[in-house]
Amino acid sequence: MSLRINDTVPDFTAQTDQGEISFHDWLGDSWAILFSHPKDFTPVCTTEFGAVAQLAPEWEKRGTKVIGISVDGVEEHKGWKGDIESFAGATAGFPIIADGDLKVAKLFDMLPAEAYLPDGRTPADSATVRSVFIIGPDKKLKLSMTYPMTIGRNFAEVLRALDALQLTYGVPIAAPANWEVGQDVIVATSLNDEQAREKYGELDIKLPYLRFAKSPA
Repeated sequence: MSLRINDTVPDFTAQTDQGEISFHDWLGDSWAILFSHPKDFTPVCTTEFGAVAQLAPEWEKRGTKVIGISVDGVEEHKGWKGDIESFAGATAGFPIIADGDLKVAKLFDMLPAEAYLPDGRTPADSATVRSVFIIGPDKKLKLSMTYPMTIGRNFAEVLRALDALQLTYGVPIAAPANWEVGQDVIVATSLNDEQAREKYGELDIKLPYLRFAKSPA
């Protein structure tokens, strides 16, 4: 069965370039982002890991841990980080999971159960391992995105989605299309107009079921 929104993410033990982790213990009660790649020393992935490294202050500001995963080994990860940091001009301080046996890729439904890594493999053999998973403090999956080999992920969008998830977490509001931090939010239909005004102040009612309010601080 595929991993769906609000499923508890799988727990696992794995080696990283920073030592062994138990995933749920590593998550603790933080927000977290797991971003995956099919192979080290590949061009698009190097730019993506570089983008994540450059955003380190933004992840910290949001109390969010980031962790990479690639289906190569620890020593490859350590060597690749030198290239990432050289390209990005930033320290890649996050751990990278070594998933040579595809255990984690399969747990997160990135590859079919029968998938394996042939000798002399290329990134195409693990091409679907190019996903982003945003995980909440409750260890449940809040968002997932999967990209093709030729398209680098937009980590500004990942950051925007994280902001929206944190703002709407456990409260009766939602973020509309193209929402940015500070813009108005949508009030859930679980509140009537009176309840909505009491909680969020003046409403901008576009339709009976589409009501905007100022974003909570």
